[in-house]
Amino acid sequence: MIHNFKEIKIGALLKQKVSEEKIEMTRICNFLDVPEEKVLLMYEYDSLDCDLLLRWSKLLEYDFFRIYSHHLILYSPPGSVGKPKGTSLPQFRKNVYTVEIIDFMMELLETGKKTKLEVQNEYNIPKTTLYKWIAKHKK
Repeated sequence: MIHNFKEIKIGALLKQKVSEEKIEMTRICNFLDVPEEKVLLMYEYDSLDCDLLLRWSKLLEYDFFRIYSHHLILYSPPGSVGKPKGTSLPQFRKNVYTVEIIDFMMELLETGKKTKLEVQNEYNIPKTTLYKWIAKHKK
C-alpha cells in the first residue's frame, strides 16, 4: 500500500502490482508490445507517458491515475482543485475520499501536525465529514 502520495515512483508501483498479481513477463511484453528489457527499465522510471500508463492500468486492472489524483487532492494549493472554472472540460469533485486519504488526515490530526481547522481549510473537508471520520477512526 502506498503511503506517500507526494513522491510517486510509478515504476516501483507497477513492479509491485505485477508481483502481487503474478503476471508473466511474456504477457506484459505482448500486451504492451515492448521487449522484456523495456519492461524492466519501466520498473525503474519515476514517471511514464499517459498512454503507456493507461495500458498498464488496463493490463493490471488498477487505476494508477488515481495515485496522481490523490497527490492533487493532498498537495495542490488550496482552491486549485475541484473549483469549477470557465471550461468545457469535465469537472470532478474533490471530495471523493478513499481510505488512504482518510488515514492521511487522521495521521495529521493524531500526530499534531495539523489542527482540525487547518485540515478543514487546507483540504476543503467539510466539518461534519471530518468529525465523522474522527468518531469512526479514533485510535
